[in-house]
Amino acid sequence: MQTNFTAEQLKDPATARANEVLRACVHCGFCTATCPTYQVLGDELDSPRGRIYLIKDMLENGRPADEKTVKHVDRCLSCLACMTTCPSGVHYMHLVDHAREYIEATYKRPLMDRILRGVLAQILPYPGRFRLALLAAKIGRPFAELMPDPRLKAMLQMAPRRIPPVSRNDDPQTFAPTAPKRMRVALMTGCAQKALNTDINDATIRILRRLGAEVVVASGAGCCGALTHHMGKSDQSHASAAANIRAWMAEKNGAGLDAIVINTSGCGTTVKDYGHMFRNDPLAAEAATVAGMAMDISEVLTKLGLPELAPKGIKVAYHAACSLQHGQQIKTLPKDLLKRAGFTVVEPADSHLCCGSAGTYNLMQPEISQQLKARKVETLEARSPDIIAAGNIGCMMQIGSGTKVPVVHTVELLDWATGGPKPRAWVEVLEGV
Repeated sequence: MQTNFTAEQLKDPATARANEVLRACVHCGFCTATCPTYQVLGDELDSPRGRIYLIKDMLENGRPADEKTVKHVDRCLSCLACMTTCPSGVHYMHLVDHAREYIEATYKRPLMDRILRGVLAQILPYPGRFRLALLAAKIGRPFAELMPDPRLKAMLQMAPRRIPPVSRNDDPQTFAPTAPKRMRVALMTGCAQKALNTDINDATIRILRRLGAEVVVASGAGCCGALTHHMGKSDQSHASAAANIRAWMAEKNGAGLDAIVINTSGCGTTVKDYGHMFRNDPLAAEAATVAGMAMDISEVLTKLGLPELAPKGIKVAYHAACSLQHGQQIKTLPKDLLKRAGFTVVEPADSHLCCGSAGTYNLMQPEISQQLKARKVETLEARSPDIIAAGNIGCMMQIGSGTKVPVVHTVELLDWATGGPKPRAWVEVLEGV
């Protein structure tokens, strides 16, 4: 794609990067075939190619974002299926992230939009605040149908039936391996996940220790910054990321670290991009080091070597989270691990398509999100599984709200197969809780 940025504009590193991405695009349109919003809405401007044109026009002309551009960029899930499909290697993620930051700086949203986005940015990354918000939403849930704004309705309906107690395993500490030590890893405990489902981190710690990993929860580490990063709130997202970088580098420079384990794939995609995020920052070298150590739990378990176990006669429908299969290009490892643990693994039709969760997307774009959820649930249930497994808490919440089939994290099944407890969500379904 031909671009016409001025020399002055290209002095800005973010604009220079946008220019590189734009120039890689050859207008082929392969991305439209795998874009969920284009499939649902049928509007060229709701495809990656259409959004690229809008972003190019906005950035080249150096004008403030307008309502039309904001509307179509906001509708983007950042599922990154387009990056998997693109034959030209267009790094759409960096382009749309910069566009969102530019929109945040130049566009004044309607009052309700500003309030909702501000509330989400000040609540979701903070587990304590999020727990209180979930309790309030649980109380208000019976009145969801009375909400005039569908986004408020979606926020009330987000509250899970059960809000788990705080897990002390998420506190800063070190867990010794229960087998001969093979590596030392830091576990990223996350933010929203600590309020929504504490079983995931607990299962992760158990199986890592069982396979010979010393697990540290680093003091000072917290939210990865993804939620605010995708809102264009770069100051807040970079502050969260910088805190993590410092916390993990302190561990690496102290007792040492072999990996940073992440069991929420949306977080993993962001942490693995810290090197880019901080490329022009004094923390650049440390950020690149952290990004290089970041590994999804499936990568670490593959490296440690999960034992091959007897068949269990249990059919697991594996949902591939977009941030894992497209953002991190991890496609076979979770399925291979489940098969090795004795499960029968099936996949839904169109497994490359998003479930509609996408961070805060299901709260800010509920109509589109609901359509994508219905599609995903239908294709998963068509495989008649005993259980559904996924590697991202957002996907688990999204799919779980649309099906009676128990939905658990992949690591919960692997933990159970190797000696841990049966996943709570499965037990509750079996017992009719």
